[in-house]
Amino acid sequence: MPPGSPRILPHGVPPAPQRGPLPPAAPAPTGVPGPSPVPLGGRAEQAFDPPSGMAWARVSPRLTWHRRIAVLLWALPLTVIGAFVLARTIGLLGGLIWLAVIVVGCAMGWIVAELVYRSWGFAERADDLLVTHGFFVKHLVVVPYGRMQYVDVTAGLLEQWLGVATVRLHTAAAATDARIPGLPARDAAVLRDRLAQKGEARSIGL
Repeated sequence: MPPGSPRILPHGVPPAPQRGPLPPAAPAPTGVPGPSPVPLGGRAEQAFDPPSGMAWARVSPRLTWHRRIAVLLWALPLTVIGAFVLARTIGLLGGLIWLAVIVVGCAMGWIVAELVYRSWGFAERADDLLVTHGFFVKHLVVVPYGRMQYVDVTAGLLEQWLGVATVRLHTAAAATDARIPGLPARDAAVLRDRLAQKGEARSIGL
């Protein structure tokens, strides 16, 4: 038989063409597959973003100095009394350690005062007022105008000296009360009157 010619079986039927080795079979599943990973719903800060199309109205930067001066006013008597007591009981080293602790605490208080100031913001919508604040623990309060009972403005001695005031909103439920500190005195008076008018108009509408 010439080389290369097809081999003929006894019955005259050519053999089936040869195939290569079959690929290995996929392993059988050994368990129930778990749920596919679910994408996160976004940043946690999105819950405290301003309303769509609006931006937070900010308070005065003098709120930072109000808190910083308050820290110094608290630190001064604590420094004198603590250093005197520790120096008498432990010695000069105890007084110096106490002084270092007070200095570190004041530095941290100054930094936190700036961060807290940056966290304050409010937005006036058609039917309610939104107030957000807090750096370590964020808060967002929504105060419907129709639930407001009255609005007042307060200012302590230090606030009066700095020319700022705090607007407080009181509602039937204490949980929805809100305040906006660090507003310039003129802006606080204007906001007080505007919120009072909106609250009166919504209560009449109810």
